[in-house]
Amino acid sequence: MATKSALTQQLGVVVGFDDPRVDLEQYRTPPELAAHLVHTADLQGDVEGKTVVDLGCGTGMLALGAALRGPESVVGLDIDPAPLATARENERRIATASAVSWVRGDATEAPLCPDTETTVIMNPPFGAQQGNEHADRAFLATAADIADVSYSIHNADSADFVEAFAGDNGGEVTHAFRAEFDLPHSFDFHDQERRNIDVEVFRIEW
Repeated sequence: MATKSALTQQLGVVVGFDDPRVDLEQYRTPPELAAHLVHTADLQGDVEGKTVVDLGCGTGMLALGAALRGPESVVGLDIDPAPLATARENERRIATASAVSWVRGDATEAPLCPDTETTVIMNPPFGAQQGNEHADRAFLATAADIADVSYSIHNADSADFVEAFAGDNGGEVTHAFRAEFDLPHSFDFHDQERRNIDVEVFRIEW
């Protein structure tokens, strides 16, 4: 198993969105955070030999991180075709041993029915935009439907919501950790060149 720092370095070449969509809250997951999530999942036995699904994969950061850790298969699912094209380019940059299937589809109505042990990894929209509140709830609902285990990134102070949702849907939060999300200037309403926001990552057994 490569170290977390080595994984971070490998993921550093993954490029983000050329033209991010605010309605989909498209932000590149920082390599440090992606490596932390994938490394943690691997230590828990949730990657190697498993089917790994990245819901709302964007340009592929989490999916490619998982593909470097010996899964049986990896699927990156996103509704927007543009970042999926970038994800394929990123896969060539990374040169992972495990291939990734890039699928265009709605993560909230995932056209997937895995028949093997499945781990969902995701950085869902936080629902920060007006009219998009609780967008992460629909992603968690998909994870509850298709996954044995999921790892998801949420806004800070989301523990009560995530634990309640998991409990209502046959799941249990087993691990949680805080992290920082480096947010570069991506949209006109951003008034800083970049800033760090606090996030939380949750592991749920379904």
